[in-house]
Amino acid sequence: MKALILSTSDIEGGAARATYRLHQGLQSIGMTSQMLVRAKVGRDRCVRAEKSVLTKLGPQMNGLPLRRYPKRNRMISAQWFPDAIAKQVNQISPDIVNLHWVCNGFVKIETLAQLKRPLVWTLQDMWPMTGGCHYSEDCDRYQKSCGSCPQLGSDRQHDLSRKIWQRKRKAWQGIDLTIVTPSQWMADCVKASSLLGDRRVEVIPFCLDTQTYRPFDQSFARDALGLPQDKQIILFGALAATIDQRKGFHLLVPALKALGEKGWQDRVELAVFGSSQPDQPIDLGFKANYLGSFQDDLSLALVYSAADVMIVPSLQESFGQTTSEALACGTPVVAFDATGPKDIVDHQLNGYLVKPYEVQDLTQGISWILEDAERLCQLKLRAREKAEQAFALEIQANQYLQLFEALLQPYSQTIA
Repeated sequence: MKALILSTSDIEGGAARATYRLHQGLQSIGMTSQMLVRAKVGRDRCVRAEKSVLTKLGPQMNGLPLRRYPKRNRMISAQWFPDAIAKQVNQISPDIVNLHWVCNGFVKIETLAQLKRPLVWTLQDMWPMTGGCHYSEDCDRYQKSCGSCPQLGSDRQHDLSRKIWQRKRKAWQGIDLTIVTPSQWMADCVKASSLLGDRRVEVIPFCLDTQTYRPFDQSFARDALGLPQDKQIILFGALAATIDQRKGFHLLVPALKALGEKGWQDRVELAVFGSSQPDQPIDLGFKANYLGSFQDDLSLALVYSAADVMIVPSLQESFGQTTSEALACGTPVVAFDATGPKDIVDHQLNGYLVKPYEVQDLTQGISWILEDAERLCQLKLRAREKAEQAFALEIQANQYLQLFEALLQPYSQTIA
């Protein structure tokens, strides 16, 4: 069986890393897997970069319709500019096409109907079910027909979000499309959506290489990162960790300040990855270490291993890979009991699930993890056990293999 995975990038960004891990997992169980991407960063020969002029122009051109909405406050992807994807797919001639994050001018909405193969779309965010936004936040208009989009700053029913929604509805009627979500929350969103609610939906968590993401000696990891040995380390990190409001740093700050006021100021330090030192440092009552960004898995594993607890205060996550990565490195996680992370963390077994979105309980969760040394040791052991049992690459790969075989069976029977 030949599978082709479409992704905007191979390894750049969290969505791409999740996609590439699946590619590796499929290969590890003997499947023929290739990737077609807009931006190739790695050296994998089974990853092909689409280099047409259309692909190069896509990101800039797709932003043009947004100029009419100067009050927009989030990323919106219109995906209107032509692409060269269908031609490339036909040349590769896969048995099945697995789409991942294909925005930023890579795959036009109308292209899906031209691929003429069973399509499996792994949802990295909510874009496939909305009128252009990547996370709906408090808006439920995607359940009807979008319009009056708050993220566009629009009060018009027939705005760009409605037009994108209408294009998707028209273009995707009649195509052979199955949806995979990495969490039950995302599956519930799909079922409630007007665009994808009638599609088959499977829940398959994102996975990772548990031999790379594993516990390293904490003293060694801290020395390598310049972190103190005599403090408990609270870790927070994501792409644009302190800037992207969806990642919840604005909720973490008051929780940490409250922690300092409760007598922890001399016992803890904060470590942040995915963000550089801000121009105006935030006074938490204890030191914050800004580690910068890390591109390779081994460095990230060291970062997780250096910490005593990982905080994932995101408002919305399709899954939350920092959550599973931390568990794999034996680091318990504090996260809100909502969206993707609630599928990953087992409350008071390998972490703490906080009442959404209560700062006071976030402080309590961090305290509960750190205050008992013997309990913390058990949490670390169970964190690693959860990752090995639930998030190993071969688990995910075999679930996809079973799905692909089931979807291809009617085609093989027709040929026979």
